[in-house]
Amino acid sequence: MDTASADQRVGQLHRIATRKAMARLIPLMCAIYFMSFLDRTNVALAKLQLAADVGISAAAYGFGSGIFFLGYALLEVPSNLAAHKVGPRRWIARIAVTWGILSTAMMFVQGTSSFYVLRVLLGIAEAGLFPALMYMVTLWFAPHDRPVVVGWIYIAPALALMLGNPLGGALMQLDGFGGLHGWQWMFMLEGIPSVIVGIVLFFKMPERPRDARWLSAAERDVLETHAVIDGHGRADYSSANWIAALKRPTTVLIGLIYFLNQVAFVGLYFFTPAIIHQMHVDSSLVVGFLSASVGLGFLLGVLVLPRIHRRTDRDCVFLGILTAGLILGACAYLAVTNPAARIALLTVTAFFAGGVLPSYWAIAMKRLQGIQAAAGLAFVNTIGLIGGFVGPYLFGIAETSSGRSDAGFTVILIAGVLGLALVPVLARAMRSEAGVLASSGSAAQMKP
Repeated sequence: MDTASADQRVGQLHRIATRKAMARLIPLMCAIYFMSFLDRTNVALAKLQLAADVGISAAAYGFGSGIFFLGYALLEVPSNLAAHKVGPRRWIARIAVTWGILSTAMMFVQGTSSFYVLRVLLGIAEAGLFPALMYMVTLWFAPHDRPVVVGWIYIAPALALMLGNPLGGALMQLDGFGGLHGWQWMFMLEGIPSVIVGIVLFFKMPERPRDARWLSAAERDVLETHAVIDGHGRADYSSANWIAALKRPTTVLIGLIYFLNQVAFVGLYFFTPAIIHQMHVDSSLVVGFLSASVGLGFLLGVLVLPRIHRRTDRDCVFLGILTAGLILGACAYLAVTNPAARIALLTVTAFFAGGVLPSYWAIAMKRLQGIQAAAGLAFVNTIGLIGGFVGPYLFGIAETSSGRSDAGFTVILIAGVLGLALVPVLARAMRSEAGVLASSGSAAQMKP
């Protein structure tokens, strides 16, 4: 058999194995990420009721919504190093069970202090979930498949925004039933399923290809050969092996651009129900349905944009185009006053702000592997999570000073402009790093 025929057979086997892995793993990853996103964002629907029932102001709500991300960021890198050591399956299941319990406990909020404490604890419990999922992607999938895989995973939060807002709005209609407020029912009935999903995942999700009984031996081998992997639990944990990833300019710059994205996007989805309420929509159920416009834009973005990214090797050009789209969407929103047009522009803004997310991770994963992937991806997420704190906080300040929830679109515009300014800096850093790797013979040159 000639070399070309052998390569074709291996390529075909890899495509078949990849499809099997996607079909088995992506639903589990989506389920766990769906529940995490639902449990961290359902507080947006409770904003007005928390103000009326327990006296939480707009500024306190913005701070409490964002402080979740500080608790998350605090343990992000240590948590993902633990996932690398004990295995992502066990660690992700642990995360799901603990955050599900704490999400349910949100029903016991009595005032600003308890609101802050539970939001911090919820963030600490969830720390490491997303980078652990990204780490699993590096164990299972070849680099050219990762944008699409990550795009599929991002369908989960998009659906959580689309379905979660109407679902939460419906659960809020239980106000008074059994002596509980509607927001208490929502936190309880959306927190308990997270515990169940975590338990199911523990028994159903293999850690890496060689653990999957539903793959043939050849399929296991070809997946591990094409993926960038290492032996978790047996790596050297000295600082030289993982702090190096944190010092790389490309890692830091991707994290900073991701930070600015999260300032814009997290602020947007935490304040969308309040923005729509100020369009003279009073029903919690209607607010929930209209708030799904952000989830729709997010969903369309993660379905369409990763597939376009897969066809280009100019990562930074692609990032620049999407960031410019976000800026134009924010400018258009600020320029119009018609409610229907503004709801449509919520969808457009979310299309660019959310649709770009798989590209950040695909770019970062090209440059990280093994213990460096565990630490580096967690570090990128940590920087982004700080943006998740800053965004709602700035939106809350903007609303308090202006009296308008949609004043936060100015925050989106500024964050987008700053992010666009960093894209050429990232391109230069990527060219420099690729040149060093190519000259050392350790990697092929990657185009920015």
